[in-house]
Amino acid sequence: MLPWKQIVLLSITGCLAACTEDVIFQGPRWRTEPSDLILPISSPDQQATITCEAEGSPPPQYRWSLNGTLIDLGNDYRRHMSGGSLIISNLDKDQDTGVYQCTAFNTWGSILSRRASLQFAYLDNFKTQTVRSAVNVREGQGVVLLCGPPAHSGELAFAWIFNEYPYFVQQDSRRFISQETGSLYIAKVEPSDVGNYTCVVNNTVTREKVLSSPTPLVLRSDGVMGEYEPKIEVHFPDSVPAAKESVVKLECFALGNPVPEISWRRTSGVPFPSKVKMKNANAVLEIPNFQQEDAGAYECMAENRRGKNAVRGRISFHAKPHWLQTMTDTALSIEENLFWECKANGKPKPSYSWLKNGEPVAEGRVQIENGALSIAALNLSDSGMYQCVAENKHGIIYSSAQLMVLASPPSFSKSPLRALVKARSGSEVTLECKPQASPPAISLWKKGNEILCSASLRITLLPNGTLKIANVTRRDAASYTCIAKNQFGTASTTGKLIITEPTRITMRPTNMEIIVGESIVLPCQIACDPALDVSFSWAFNGQLIDFQRDSDHFERVGGSISGDLMIRNIQLNHGGKYVCVIDTDVESLSTSAILVVKGPPGPPDKVSVEEITDSTAQLSWTPGRDNGSPITGYIIQARTPFTVGWQAVDTVPEVVNGNMLTATVVGLNAWVEYEFRVVARNIVGLGEPSPASAKTRTEDAIPDTAPTDVGGGGGTKSELVITWEPVPEELQNGEGFGYIIAFRPVGTVTWTRAVISNIGVARYVFRNDTIPPFSPFDVKVGAYNNRGEGPFSSIATVYSAEEGTMQTSQSVSAAQIEVIWEALPAIPERVLGYEVVYWEDDTKPDTVGKVRISGNYTLVNITGLKANTVYYLSVAAFNTAGPGPQSAPINTTTKKPPPDRAPLNIQWTMIGSTLTLHWDPVVAMETESKVTGYLVGPSLLQSSDLSSESKMMVFTSAYLSAFLSANDNYLIQIKAMSEGGEGVGSEPIHIHKLSEFTVLFPSSYQHLIWLHCIPFQPCVIDLFRVREKRPF
Repeated sequence: MLPWKQIVLLSITGCLAACTEDVIFQGPRWRTEPSDLILPISSPDQQATITCEAEGSPPPQYRWSLNGTLIDLGNDYRRHMSGGSLIISNLDKDQDTGVYQCTAFNTWGSILSRRASLQFAYLDNFKTQTVRSAVNVREGQGVVLLCGPPAHSGELAFAWIFNEYPYFVQQDSRRFISQETGSLYIAKVEPSDVGNYTCVVNNTVTREKVLSSPTPLVLRSDGVMGEYEPKIEVHFPDSVPAAKESVVKLECFALGNPVPEISWRRTSGVPFPSKVKMKNANAVLEIPNFQQEDAGAYECMAENRRGKNAVRGRISFHAKPHWLQTMTDTALSIEENLFWECKANGKPKPSYSWLKNGEPVAEGRVQIENGALSIAALNLSDSGMYQCVAENKHGIIYSSAQLMVLASPPSFSKSPLRALVKARSGSEVTLECKPQASPPAISLWKKGNEILCSASLRITLLPNGTLKIANVTRRDAASYTCIAKNQFGTASTTGKLIITEPTRITMRPTNMEIIVGESIVLPCQIACDPALDVSFSWAFNGQLIDFQRDSDHFERVGGSISGDLMIRNIQLNHGGKYVCVIDTDVESLSTSAILVVKGPPGPPDKVSVEEITDSTAQLSWTPGRDNGSPITGYIIQARTPFTVGWQAVDTVPEVVNGNMLTATVVGLNAWVEYEFRVVARNIVGLGEPSPASAKTRTEDAIPDTAPTDVGGGGGTKSELVITWEPVPEELQNGEGFGYIIAFRPVGTVTWTRAVISNIGVARYVFRNDTIPPFSPFDVKVGAYNNRGEGPFSSIATVYSAEEGTMQTSQSVSAAQIEVIWEALPAIPERVLGYEVVYWEDDTKPDTVGKVRISGNYTLVNITGLKANTVYYLSVAAFNTAGPGPQSAPINTTTKKPPPDRAPLNIQWTMIGSTLTLHWDPVVAMETESKVTGYLVGPSLLQSSDLSSESKMMVFTSAYLSAFLSANDNYLIQIKAMSEGGEGVGSEPIHIHKLSEFTVLFPSSYQHLIWLHCIPFQPCVIDLFRVREKRPF
């Protein structure tokens, strides 16, 4: 090759990658190809858009052809492009109808789109005619009314109007409208058919509608047509071509008297598939999604009692071509060979042709045979866009691919040798020489300056340029260079090989057993060549451990030659195989150990109650996992609606060992619903409990528990009140539970019995006018249920009710009432004291206040009451049997509350031992008690309690003059007095012993002036802030 040709060749291919794996194909690729269009012609301002869009780099350009002729868009004012799409304005049926094809091209080549047709739909009017000729027919005769549609383009749909709009002819077994011819067929005319018929033609594309002139149908008067055999007037052709996946409709209708019945069949006898539909009283056979197996001969049969007639036709299958195999973008080096093959299916079988950049491929160096294309010894001129074309009479399809022919000198820019290659002594080293070159380069190897060959048994040079050295030793350590060469140039790459000693594992992990919750370290330590980089990793049961994600349990510890694994707080799921993997630059080693984790047993399962009595339950269960340690025993727990959580229960045997899977629970309560669960244990500890068994109720039994705390007393005159603590529901042992109350006067023999069936009652009152007050009775209470009577309680002594008391009361203050009553005329040992009950309203609610006073007292003060409130009170005596009958209630109203304001503007003076006080009177509000006077309380300043060491002085006016010791410090406080009690106290006033003459301004002032006057000396004035209490 001439040098200038090499320069041109290299400049053209300089932007191409020399290795086919890195080639980026940038020729045109279709995104959207044109589609067939059919448009109404009625709108002159309408425009048509035929889409076409491709991608590539640089972005493709476009051109269009119509019926094979290139469209000159530069001189065509009606046509222009938007992107790659062709837009046609001011549509013209004659100029724009045809087949369009789009071409996309860039610097890499050109491709053709599929072909698309543009057609115009229209519908002319019927020829002007007032009324069509009448059709005369006899009753019973068949008739055909012709439509004769006008000139049109586009699919039509037909209907007929009877007499006037909107009365359309309804199709049935006697009437049929053919969508092929538009004609109306009446198999047998009846008198109701007489009238005018108008054919309605609809264009499904333009949605235009035209009506024919009316056709009169007249009934002849020369008699009725007799019966005759069917005559098929509508039938399908002898040969019907049908496209793949299309909808095929066959029409068949016959005239006849009686009206014929239509039926269909395949002459082969094969039944119709479920997709086939019969419409319009079987006059139309419809086959959706037509396929090859639907092709064949079909027969339509028309039959009445006068005979039958049939027509036959064959539906043939045809299909447009569709691809089975296409070629792909290909990059080959110069002088290599190309072979492409495409395959398509269709009916009839498609033929093939090839295009390069939109033009037919010229044969010569290019060989074409059916769908195969081959080119030997490629050169740069063979680069371009190629298309395989498959065509039959029903359609044409295109498949595109780009061919890039590459030419470049060798280059190691993308695959150089590693600068440093490490290998373990005794291993095999592979050095790859993979230059990018087109055509492929020839390579050779050097060790230092020595050219290598395969003369040595340990050294192998492979055809692809790879160098292999077996069983390497330290003598093989050197620099290695691969030199690559083709007709366009030479390149080389160098790497250094060093040989290291084998790595040894010096400490390995060992198989071990461990208890849940403990921590261990699995050792993994090595001795290695210092030139090696080492990394450690651990796998658990085949999965690499993620130390960041699993840091709660796993941590790698140790230095550069140690990869020990620490496992903290070991759980049962940590048991398994641990593998330490040591990776170096030249090898990978591993060592493993099995870790068995022992823990408490897993939960037993399938706990069931095999047999149950009133106090026992026979249980069985299946064992859970022993978790590395044999199960040594089981604990059985039970739960009822009356227990708090699960409780351990007694069993037989008392100790359930680990080999047992059954046990009997004892000590259960009768007629109680139980759940049971089982807990296993081993030397590690107790495991998780099993799921609960199904709820099971024990059998019923006679009560075995008597009521407790039997007592009573109190009530009203002539009553014996008996109380007891109810038997808990879990101890009632069955349904129909109740109480038996037995009582008798002390010293008698005969018991009086009473039965209470209400289990919620724990009190019984026996009334009898003959019962003397406070008379002792022997009382006992028993229990019963449907199974019988249970035991009675021990005998208790209960006294009958006493007689009532008389009482009076008065309000003492806003929060206090004094109650006085008359003592009972009874012996002292019969009365322990009195109980006063009080409440706020006369309905006597459940919540009341009580005051109990022991001894023979007849007065009590009730405190802590609400002010200005009506209280009701009642008094009863009590003894060991409880309170007796209460007295009749009386009511008393507490006083209004005292004023809630302290005296204000207090002024005072003290000369010697004489203290003088003045203040503003306190005026009570309507809701407060009237002020009756004032309390003035002086106390020594050393006491923190104003009430301590104080002497309260009562005054009716807002003025006070008193004598105090001049040698003490005092606190003075003033309160208003009323019937409701004491009011709010004023702020304390400080009286100091240093004061010979002191003036306190009214409290509204903010400063305090102290005058310290010593006889025969000047006075000292101190000014204080009243609130801050510090020198100003």
